[in-house]
Amino acid sequence: MQISAKADYAVRALVELAADSERPLTCEGIASAQEIPFRFLKSVFRDLRSAGLVRSQRGCEGGYWIGRDAGSITVAEVMTAVDGEFFTVRGERPGALDYPGAAQGVAELWRAVESAAETRLARTTIGDLASRRGSAALPA
Repeated sequence: MQISAKADYAVRALVELAADSERPLTCEGIASAQEIPFRFLKSVFRDLRSAGLVRSQRGCEGGYWIGRDAGSITVAEVMTAVDGEFFTVRGERPGALDYPGAAQGVAELWRAVESAAETRLARTTIGDLASRRGSAALPA
């Protein structure tokens, strides 16, 4: 399984916003703090804004805020907001796969992997990640 750069950057940017929610943060500041290419992050923020996960304000006092409580934003939701489909095999959802003969079990495996990943990422919120410093455990 491969996590896209877009999904990784989106999660990291939201964690950065959640960790410092008292003031708006600039895209440049987040890009610098997280070592993310600025131009790429701007396109990620467009997707996050469209999904209501961030809000923005223009001007010298402007920047980005997290769009709602960080404890209510799941990593699965963020990944879907920036990548569309959550998990695909050759561009198809695992539920649509139907392999012939002896390979039927492979399609079942892909469905199980999708389910496990989606369950784990749906249980982990941006708030969980923002509050995790050092050895704090993630939710099971």
